[in-house]
Order: sequence, then C-alpha cells, then structure tokens
Amino acid sequence: MTNKRIVLSSDHAAIELRQQIADHIAAKGWEPVDIGPTTPESTHYPAHGEAAARRVADGDCALGIILCGTGQGIMMAANKVKGIRCGVCSDVFSAQMIREHNDANMLSIGARVIDATAALEIVDAFLDATFEGGRHGTRVDMIKALEA
Repeated sequence: MTNKRIVLSSDHAAIELRQQIADHIAAKGWEPVDIGPTTPESTHYPAHGEAAARRVADGDCALGIILCGTGQGIMMAANKVKGIRCGVCSDVFSAQMIREHNDANMLSIGARVIDATAALEIVDAFLDATFEGGRHGTRVDMIKALEA
C-alpha cells in the first residue's frame, strides 16, 4: 500500500484512546491524520464518522480508524458514505477477517467496550491483514452494487 495515511476520528468518549492509537500507528510507519475532536465537550459521533469516511472515500487516506463509546454509532455513520466498508471490532479475529474477507477500509472501536491493550492488538490485526480476493471479491462486489 503506497498511501500510508490513516485518518482517525472519534467523539468525546474516545479522545484518549484515539491519541494512543495515533501514536501506535505512527511508530509502525503509518501517517496518522487525526481530525479530532481535541476537547472533552460532548460532540456528535455521526459528524466525526462521516468526516473520516470522506477522507477514505476520496483517497486522501488509505484507511480509517474511528471510535466512540461502543463503536457502533460512528460505524453506522461512516458506512453511509459511498465506498466505505467499516466494521466495529472488539477482538483480533474480527479485525483480521473484515480486512481479509470484506476488504474493509475502516475500523471502528468502542472505547467503553475494550481497554487500550486490546484496542492496539485489534488495530495491528486490521493493519497487518490484506484482502484475499477470490470468492470474497465477488461478495465485496455485491456489497458495492448495493450502493448503486
């Protein structure tokens, strides 16, 4: 992957974990593009999910990592952007599979669901996996056709 930029965003519930992930991926050679927020005031996860998804959909960033309390709401918002395949993961296996089988280009994490150690392991699994293609490509094409 030549584009090593990963957009990161969250709502107020996940600022600290998002910053830990940004530091972690930078140490692994990725370029984190952290689009906030930076203050703990209550904020709206749909806006942050959409903003990050648009960075991935337009090719500015190769991948995205988004977070909210459960990871669910921000993931739902991101998936409304054409071209985005985002899954919420609380375990390493799921993070690996959404890349290998679903060609996911975004990962969502629940900051109130898992701790930082687990989150970094999930991020690593997501980033280390690659899309397998083949029969999975046919299925991803079917998902893409739903957007048409």
